Amino acid sequence: MKALVTGATGFVGSHIVRALVAAGHSVRVLHRTTSRLDALEGVAYESAIGDILDPDSLRAACAGCDWVFHVAAVADYWRADHTRMFKANVDGTRYVLEAARAAGVRRVVFTSSAAAIGFREDGLPADEAFRFNLPPERFPYGYSKVLAEAVVQESVAAGQDVVITNPVVVMGPGDLNMISGSYIVQVKRFGWSVPVTSGGIAVVDVRDVAAMHLAAAERGQTGERYILGTANYTHREWYGMIADVVGTRHPFLPLPDFVLPVAAAGIDLARKIGIQTPVDADQTRLGGRNIYFAYEKAWAELCPPGIEMSQSLQDTYTWYQAHGYI
Repeated sequence: MKALVTGATGFVGSHIVRALVAAGHSVRVLHRTTSRLDALEGVAYESAIGDILDPDSLRAACAGCDWVFHVAAVADYWRADHTRMFKANVDGTRYVLEAARAAGVRRVVFTSSAAAIGFREDGLPADEAFRFNLPPERFPYGYSKVLAEAVVQESVAAGQDVVITNPVVVMGPGDLNMISGSYIVQVKRFGWSVPVTSGGIAVVDVRDVAAMHLAAAERGQTGERYILGTANYTHREWYGMIADVVGTRHPFLPLPDFVLPVAAAGIDLARKIGIQTPVDADQTRLGGRNIYFAYEKAWAELCPPGIEMSQSLQDTYTWYQAHGYI
């Protein structure tokens, strides 16, 4: 098969390219002339110069392709301009689907996010059927993915073959932009003094995310969502695992739930006056909630994960050390 990958110069996209090439497929990469290509070092691919907001370049990039993996998005929502984020994540998805349809692409795999799925009040894992239930103005990234998925479903209803993937928090080697790797850096830097909230986190290794994307192209069901994840951990468990890897004492200072709204308000104020913070206010507000998901559907219909999260953390830490991040 010949596949086009958008967002291929990023963390998840570059691993999808590697998985495709390893499986014997030929890959075309959509990127700008100014894009850093470090993440694709050592892998064979064809370049297509363009942008997801440029329909002409998208049509040229899609020509002759069997699959399109639309991974490109503005994901660093705590650093991004929200207008730009919605344009890229929603309008960009529409343009990619239109170009793929015009080029006769057989299947599109759209990378959404678990952030587009709602969170259960009872703390139990949410599955693919659970609807987004957070205030859109406070969680713009998740809402942008909700709107993008609505665009996908419109295309599916019109007869286009599209599969949706919803990765949880992604770890692993190669996170050039520190999207999720900040967990490791914070525990390495601050050790036991990292405050621990009562909630929990859902995680997966990037190499498993890539394998699941390839499986989605091969055997995913049209119009279906698949939550891509490996495990759910309490924050105490998660920080303890990271501490074991980086060689520090386990963080143990509890941050009570009633403090979180106050801390979030302080972060909001700091950002309004131009002070950048390591987390945003919305992340802080969710600190006391179990952000857990159910993975049985993806494991059964796509493939189960193959990398334990302890190994993922070790590989991530080793990569950061080797590349001068730590």
